[in-house]
Amino acid sequence: MRLEGKVAIVTGGASGFGEGIVRRFAGEGAKVVIADLNVEAAQKVARDIDGLAVRADVSNWADVQALADAASKRFGEVDVLVNNAGIGHKPQPLDTISEDTFDSILAVNAKSVFLTARAIVPRMKAQKRGAILNIASTGGVSPRPSLTWYNASKGWMITATRAMAIELAPFGIRVNAINPVAGETPLLATFMGEDTPEIRARFLASIPIGRFSTPDDIAATALFLCSDEASMITGVALEVDGGRCI
Repeated sequence: MRLEGKVAIVTGGASGFGEGIVRRFAGEGAKVVIADLNVEAAQKVARDIDGLAVRADVSNWADVQALADAASKRFGEVDVLVNNAGIGHKPQPLDTISEDTFDSILAVNAKSVFLTARAIVPRMKAQKRGAILNIASTGGVSPRPSLTWYNASKGWMITATRAMAIELAPFGIRVNAINPVAGETPLLATFMGEDTPEIRARFLASIPIGRFSTPDDIAATALFLCSDEASMITGVALEVDGGRCI
């Protein structure tokens, strides 16, 4: 019960890594708010864990503000914020990505971190405690070709994590990131372009441990970084990648 009595928001919490984090947090005693565009899927997870589902576009200020208000109204002030929502693009040359796609990637992967901070950080400052976790990517450390603008958005998130950690430490707020390697989530097919045995083998060949990451892998790391056991850890971007970035 490492999160007993704590209130957590997990964006993109209805599937993939986010769902894994939601279920692990709830199992460790947290009251969890699941923010997702797919509200039906979020509601299903919420029923399983006695949590709260909120439909939210994390790139929209009004939605993020409403999310923070809904969390506080239902459970009280937020102790843990996990910025997990993210999107990618299919592998293609950097000069062929449309402006709309680029804008969407930056809005969901980068602007959302700004918006959730704007909504949640003042509340955390008032209570002089909090943990923020950003789900970045190994792509922000060791980029894969033809995913340039996705890689760049995750590199932005890693830098934002470190800058936030320095600024918010005096307020008792810790900020960390996780850099997952490609995982068995709905985004995997997007990153690969198409899901074939040959492409899977090529991806797996870059991971020394020889498998993709799983929601359980990321959830276990998220639990540690957001718990009081990690009270001396801030500004870390931790690879959970089976050795890919070595």
